[in-house]
Amino acid sequence: MAGATSPAAPDHADSGRGRPLPHDRHKWLILGICCISLFMVGLDTTIVNLALPSIQKDLDATPSGLQWTVDAYTVVLASLLMLSGSMADRFGRRRTFQSGLLLFSLGSLLCGLASDTGSLIAFRMVQAMGGAMLNPVAVSIIANTFTDLRERARAIGLWGAVAGVSIALGPVVGGALVDSTGWQAVFWVNLPVAALALILTSLFVPESKAPRPRRLDPVGQLLVIALLATLTFGIIEGPVRGWGSALIVGCFTIAVVAAVTLIRYELRRAEPLLDVRFFRSPSFSGAIASAVCGFAALAGFLFLNALYLQDVKDFSPLHTGLLTLPMAAMTLVSSPLAGRIVGARGPRIPMVIAGAGTAGCGLLLTQVRADTPIWYLVIAYVAFGIGFGMLDAPLTYSAVSGMPRSQAGVAAAVTSTGRQVGAALGVAVLGSVSTARVHGPFSSGFPGASHLGWAIMAGCGLAIVTLGLLTTGVRTRHPAEPSPEPAAEQPAERVP
Repeated sequence: MAGATSPAAPDHADSGRGRPLPHDRHKWLILGICCISLFMVGLDTTIVNLALPSIQKDLDATPSGLQWTVDAYTVVLASLLMLSGSMADRFGRRRTFQSGLLLFSLGSLLCGLASDTGSLIAFRMVQAMGGAMLNPVAVSIIANTFTDLRERARAIGLWGAVAGVSIALGPVVGGALVDSTGWQAVFWVNLPVAALALILTSLFVPESKAPRPRRLDPVGQLLVIALLATLTFGIIEGPVRGWGSALIVGCFTIAVVAAVTLIRYELRRAEPLLDVRFFRSPSFSGAIASAVCGFAALAGFLFLNALYLQDVKDFSPLHTGLLTLPMAAMTLVSSPLAGRIVGARGPRIPMVIAGAGTAGCGLLLTQVRADTPIWYLVIAYVAFGIGFGMLDAPLTYSAVSGMPRSQAGVAAAVTSTGRQVGAALGVAVLGSVSTARVHGPFSSGFPGASHLGWAIMAGCGLAIVTLGLLTTGVRTRHPAEPSPEPAAEQPAERVP
């Protein structure tokens, strides 16, 4: 898979003369710069949900328009994640990272200036194009900077902690910004952060390239885009345009053809964008499927919960964000605990807990009404926080343990793509089945209409439990057989 190769070891030619390389003196600052980009992109995945009711009122957005405001970002991000790594290896990691910061900033600026839903959705796509160049490339920069395995482990641990904090703080920060300034502020807050990261990157991050980058795969990339775009469009627009309409049937047909063609085409390539052979590993396949289910549950939960608390409960955006703090707190507590359990006992226990927490939250929320007490909602939020916090560590472990060691970077990249695909499908599916039933003949308003969406979320949790039990045993960890590797990669070339 192009763009997802394991980061090459850096060239330490100067170290033999006893002089540390410039990046060695600033490596923790470089980590901080990379974490700034992660925090910004992670925050953006959750902060926008709190602004949706305000966007709906100001721009007269339809339910599908709100779904596209979220999914236009995640679909583009998922489509381009695997490509961005190969661009960074070929053209330079720092150069690609800086380009991503500029593009993300431009998209954020334009989103805040949008005067209608269509332009907002288009600008969100620009934002996502920049976001796809940030986090995968930042991981390569970190791996290329921290050559000591123990320090690299600490750096990746801090990186993961920042990811959890950004997701947790998104609703609170979003609520505060919308309340004080307006929905435009959730986009404009990215501008000073990106400017700081851009300046620091120019000053301290060294340029590096892979000595032999894998070949680009434009046909595979186009097939991935066609698959994700048509599938998401069909799910979101189906309730509005009719599931049997020519447009929706055509979208699903294209999605199926694209999926079949992608598999057949990638199997014939020596250096495919997506190596289908990896999915022969039960451990790897289970991790990717769990990532899709887990992040579908997260994205669907944030989307429906923001609409419920603001439109039904009539809470302010800030109040809505504060009510999610129990979920955020439990995520922050359970994430490091999951890592310890994985290290001591393997991924099965935290994976099962993750699925049980997600399913429990979904089942509790299938009973929500307009007058549901806050204490009941908090119990559901705590259950979901525990479940989601337990998910990431076993996902990463299972994906990597199902691959040869040389393909660890590939496994991590495909897992990241699975997360974004799940997020896109979560908003599309849970949002569509809920909003389509609001005005039905037997509707009891949004709370009743959302019950099916919450039930699907519970189903995602049960799927994670099942996958955890079936795909995390010792017998399922045998590595998949990847496609033939190109010539062994030499130490990365540093570009002054």
